Amino acid sequence: MTSDDPVRGILQRWLPDHVESFSLETLASPDGLDVFEIESVGAKVVLRGTTGVAQASALNWYLKYSCNCHISWDSTQLALPDPLPRIEKVRISTPYRYRYDFNYCTYSYSLPFWDWERWQREIDWMALNGINAPLSITGQEAVWQAVCRQLGLADAQIDEFLVGAAYLPFGWMGCIDGWAGPLPAGWISEHAALQKRIVERQRAFGMTPILQGFTGHVPPALSQVFPDCTVHQLSSWAGFTPTYFLDPADPLFERIGHAFIAEQTRQYGTNHLYAADTFIEMVPASNDPALLTALSQSIYQGMASADPQAVWVLQGWPFLYKEDFWQPEQIQAVLRGVPEGRLLLLDLYAEEYPQWKKTDAFYGRPWVWCMLHSFGGRPGLYGNFPAVARELPSALNDPGHGQLSGIGISAEAIESNPALYDLFCEMAWHRQPVDLSTWTARYAARRYGQKLDAAEQAWALLSTSVYDTHNQLRDTYGGMRSVVCQRPHLDANRGWRAKRAAQLPQVIEAWRLLLNCAEHVGNIGGFQRDLVDVGLQAMTFAAETLHTRIVAACNAHDLSTFRPLSAQFLQIIAQMDALAGTRPEFLLGNWIASARRHGANDAERAQLEWNARLLVTLWGEPNSILHDYSCRYWAGLLNTFYRSRWEMLFQQLEQALESGTPFDAAALERRVIAFEDAWTHDTSPMAMQPIGDPVSLGRQFLAQYQPLLSEPTEGAMPAS
Repeated sequence: MTSDDPVRGILQRWLPDHVESFSLETLASPDGLDVFEIESVGAKVVLRGTTGVAQASALNWYLKYSCNCHISWDSTQLALPDPLPRIEKVRISTPYRYRYDFNYCTYSYSLPFWDWERWQREIDWMALNGINAPLSITGQEAVWQAVCRQLGLADAQIDEFLVGAAYLPFGWMGCIDGWAGPLPAGWISEHAALQKRIVERQRAFGMTPILQGFTGHVPPALSQVFPDCTVHQLSSWAGFTPTYFLDPADPLFERIGHAFIAEQTRQYGTNHLYAADTFIEMVPASNDPALLTALSQSIYQGMASADPQAVWVLQGWPFLYKEDFWQPEQIQAVLRGVPEGRLLLLDLYAEEYPQWKKTDAFYGRPWVWCMLHSFGGRPGLYGNFPAVARELPSALNDPGHGQLSGIGISAEAIESNPALYDLFCEMAWHRQPVDLSTWTARYAARRYGQKLDAAEQAWALLSTSVYDTHNQLRDTYGGMRSVVCQRPHLDANRGWRAKRAAQLPQVIEAWRLLLNCAEHVGNIGGFQRDLVDVGLQAMTFAAETLHTRIVAACNAHDLSTFRPLSAQFLQIIAQMDALAGTRPEFLLGNWIASARRHGANDAERAQLEWNARLLVTLWGEPNSILHDYSCRYWAGLLNTFYRSRWEMLFQQLEQALESGTPFDAAALERRVIAFEDAWTHDTSPMAMQPIGDPVSLGRQFLAQYQPLLSEPTEGAMPAS
């Protein structure tokens, strides 16, 4: 396959009627960084680039800024002008060696059940958006299985170590063992074959896939096979049974590290970049700097013994998440254990909590400015446009940025807030801040296929409200959970209410303005998606307004007020379900179907569906502290899960108000948890095709709830 072939494949898949309108040429790179050029020569548009990624980026730039077209996760708008616009020569280069993509958690919250067709689309999207260093950890189960067999573990012991299909990255990070397993019988071979196709295509574009390195996390049964090895039990993560860590000083550590890299290279090849996060949300047993240096030396040596060119890619998340432990002395101790030029650090949450500013740019080591944004895929329009458009180039131009070597998407879940990711990826090709008012206006025009004043106004409102640094729906760790997605309660201060005043007028007006565009662009997929997103945001504020009044009615023992309010609250959730159900990306049924197709029999399909349902609801055991961590606004989930829980609360409250007896919160919690657990094991069919029209429903719901949303905001009140 030549360097042009993968880009020609993009043309064939996305622009089949225009393949011959483009010519592809390769550029030399004098400094090792990607460059692209676009130029009309004769009847053709010439796309030049240093790599396939650069050529694909040239195509995307031409589509965006010459053709007013748009390619996104959720939709495409590819109504190209005829003839294609001519363009004078444009040459753009990136200052970033690495354009990273994916968090370990993305492999749970977004893509655990993807097939090749979906992966091919994503790799195309990555290339078009300049990504050249994706985390590529599909198929790690096959490597672990082979290495464990080499070490003498029985298959039953390996099965007890590997986690369920929806939870695999939490096994690779050493958080959990065995949870939600076993894997289907054919899963390992199927995903090994899938990974080979993934990395082959990524490399064809000139990407450098980042594979897995050995972290020290080992199966519990290892000590049975090697009774003299030194294994430590780590602290519990999120209430799960503690996992096991092989002592770095044990000779077995380097042996396993070598075997792991060697086996992985045999199966998937290598580009010498390896991710390894030993203590992602746990802490080592000691903060002794000498021991921490020895630890990092052992981890790196396990990679380098099999691959002398190995570069360790390390997430900087622990330095924020456990900052009390990771003081400057401890951070520097870990970095000292790795040779110069052999460590690349990811500043994982730089758009909100930049660690490079607190660590003297990671004490001189190469690092990547990352946008984390989404935790668990929680719903809502939110994101930090100003940080991406201004603070990222500010870091690039800061003389104290040290070895800033790249930018990266480190979101735990993708496919939400597409405007934010479009902006972020484009910043790989900008050295100076971008004017957000101009950028959002052009984004709306290309996403919807034409310039509409109302659409520009709507996006201007969204840019200064939901996507503003100070007004976004974000707490310390990502998007706030709305009241709709929370276990039923009577605390009128929780949810999105804190941002209601800063967002609601703009969101309502943006919804109205977008609905006014429907006669022009109502059939455009991106427009429909945005209409649903904005509508769900507004309806959530309506639900929280009603919840505040329900709490007040309960505190006043006012049954006559409580009944209509609680009925209307349940109606809103049902209507949100209906609105979400008009778009394929908001269907629980598609998530479940993507899981079930990997099963070979009814038992395997039921196990996979349980994984899929569990992850977005309870997450773990019924009493897990992670419940609703990965909540979603999905049709099917809203109505059968969230609405059903709230209905339990209202039924019990009504009984208490009628009888004048105390409300039994403990009894409600038991009922709700039992319901949740049963729901995860249910296999009732869910819709897999959109139903209804987001425009007509949007108009109906805006008219219905605008009066409620226009009323003054109630102040906070004590929980009942």
